[in-house]
Amino acid sequence: MSGLVQWTICLVMALSQNGLDTQQPIPTGAPQEETRRNVTAPCLEPPPLVKWEDYHGSLKKAEGIFARKLERRAVHVPRYKTGTLLCSLETKDKFRLFIDDTFEPGSFVLAGFYAGLDQATNRDPSFGPGAIGYARRFGVEFAGETTWRFLKEFAYPTAFSEDPRYYRLGHGSGRKRLFHAAAHSFVAFSDNGKYMFNATEWLGTASAVAANSAFHPGDDHTFASVMRQTGYFVSLDVGLDVVREFWPEIARKLKLPFRDLAEKEATESHH
Repeated sequence: MSGLVQWTICLVMALSQNGLDTQQPIPTGAPQEETRRNVTAPCLEPPPLVKWEDYHGSLKKAEGIFARKLERRAVHVPRYKTGTLLCSLETKDKFRLFIDDTFEPGSFVLAGFYAGLDQATNRDPSFGPGAIGYARRFGVEFAGETTWRFLKEFAYPTAFSEDPRYYRLGHGSGRKRLFHAAAHSFVAFSDNGKYMFNATEWLGTASAVAANSAFHPGDDHTFASVMRQTGYFVSLDVGLDVVREFWPEIARKLKLPFRDLAEKEATESHH
């Protein structure tokens, strides 16, 4: 464990040398963003999620299910109004994030997908076959995913005063941005904007895996199994953060709207 702590400290130092800074100066004038004042300094709210009406056509709306799910926990550090910070999340905001993410259409799609996999592989045969078996598996998957989000988006972030969002770097070389995304599994921001160990990622994931095993009595409930699954899901989160980091470029390739468009247009208008 001491080795992990030392590695994390070195990683934080490397990040600071590579320019990861939440207080960077940024150009003025992006619409769709609102400034509000917290107890210490002015701060800026991130752009809102893209509305469903902005996804034109059935295919684009289907892609929007994934995009909104991905972007709900992603923010881009604003680069205008010198000294202005991105607003942190209060306890009520973290709970709202959990509720909104839980009832996002993508959450039901995800539960249905995993229920289908369980049905195909006959995981937990006690649930039975057919439509009734699938309905039971869907309910279990949705309950498990909800528990997961509660722990990682509200409970642990509140307990550790940690911001559960991914802060997109959005500039620099691809290698630098890739490193930034991978580092998020170890380095997060606290509610006061400082670096901290990403306790939510590790403790939240391990707790969620252990809790979800209760929904699947037929699973291997040993400590080794929990640790293996924790490592797997942390790796999956790293992959999702990489997609979040490069989502603006991906969205442009797919001709999809994305939440940082307002800031990009404002930035380009000042050059």
